[in-house]
Amino acid sequence: MRQYETVIGLEVHVELATKTKIFCGCSTEFGGEPNSHTCPVCTGMPGSLPVLNKQVVEYAIAVGLATNCTITQNCKFDRKNYFYPDNPQNYQISQLYLPICRDGGIEIALENGEKKTIGIHEIHMEEDAGKLIHDEWGENSMVDFNRSGVPLIEIVSEPDMRSGEEVVAYLDKLRMIIQYLGASDCKLQEGSMRADVNLSVREVGAEEFGTRTEMKNLNSFKAIQRAIEAERERQIDLIESGEKVVQETRRWDDNKEYSYAMRSKEDAQDYRYFPEPDLVPVVISDQWLQEIRDRQPELRAEKLERYKSEFKIPDYDAGIITAHKKLADIFEETTAICHLPKKVSNWLMGETMRLLKEHEMEAEELSFSPENLAKLILLVEDRAINNSVAKEVFEKIFGENADPERYVEEHGLKTVADDGALRATIEKIVSENPQSVEDYRNGKKKAIGFLVGQTMKATQGKADPGMVNQILAELLQ
Repeated sequence: MRQYETVIGLEVHVELATKTKIFCGCSTEFGGEPNSHTCPVCTGMPGSLPVLNKQVVEYAIAVGLATNCTITQNCKFDRKNYFYPDNPQNYQISQLYLPICRDGGIEIALENGEKKTIGIHEIHMEEDAGKLIHDEWGENSMVDFNRSGVPLIEIVSEPDMRSGEEVVAYLDKLRMIIQYLGASDCKLQEGSMRADVNLSVREVGAEEFGTRTEMKNLNSFKAIQRAIEAERERQIDLIESGEKVVQETRRWDDNKEYSYAMRSKEDAQDYRYFPEPDLVPVVISDQWLQEIRDRQPELRAEKLERYKSEFKIPDYDAGIITAHKKLADIFEETTAICHLPKKVSNWLMGETMRLLKEHEMEAEELSFSPENLAKLILLVEDRAINNSVAKEVFEKIFGENADPERYVEEHGLKTVADDGALRATIEKIVSENPQSVEDYRNGKKKAIGFLVGQTMKATQGKADPGMVNQILAELLQ
């Protein structure tokens, strides 16, 4: 049987984190009433003129520098002509001939430890289109232009990926870089990061690429992996049965795990590109480029090394925490308040990761404040609450960003630290459990665990376990 190789390239669209749109002053905020973030420019009214948002250029350059691209210091915009209801001008302002970034690449790490560089052909700036909303009960479609004119960068990879694992590793690394730069939140579920997969198959050893298809509507890493596997199998089945793969755009339905043809895949000439007449060329001076280079933040690799040397946390902890900008921010801000980096790391690695998994959340969705986590850690350090109470309180911090000091006070959760009262309680439990006492004195040291448990039950979990063990040890001698 013939063996096939999958060849994959990606077009990744990223909505930039500017407050206003690329060519007008309308808000880019996600959501809002339909068509409430609009003006004559982003709805394509005749006579309206675009004005380029400087921040868009700076974000594009920052991403280009972080992905090892060459910056095109004299670049320009072009008109990409196509007719679709959510495209109010009947063209999109994009960049074809002189994209702002070219010839870059990022290194990915695979599960087997292998490292591979994925080339980036180009990064270009463009405006987003509007959004079609289909009436579920009727036959109507309505257009919301809130998204029209939101600034995008499109990151076009080389066809260097060979599996779904490589694709997800590439996207994860790209998302991490962009989030660290603050250029976008990269939320796939809100569409601020979208990936179109160009995929073809060829016999192993063949030099020529097969016919590629482009898949759209992929809004999660799991959906992307499922779509890649399904499209690979579909193309191989066609080739094995003597049919030809058609170059086309396909839409992936993740619920049905099936893709269907949308339209034949257009080439550049089909869009009748020509230079955008309403925008002057963008000239990026050496000085401006250097200013942006100097502002580049600490990225993950540098942060990873600093955490290990400055905070003395284990490699594994540092790796997990720095994999998400949100976690890294919480770690640094909490540590700056309580000065207990390993304790902060333990809470992030333990309870935070557990609750994220339990609630099926991404780290970027965390909403509790570093101040409240620091307060909780200090309450434990001061032995004002014990670890079991601390876990209960943390669930409230995680879900509601509750103030731990106030919550502990209001719910009477402070540790029972009165030695006299606690000793009296323990003496009563010892007298009521002679068998456990005898077992302990006969060498069954685990018997003390039962007595500790009874004490914690009697004090509603508020006793200091260390003090309980200490008093019991004295009484059982």
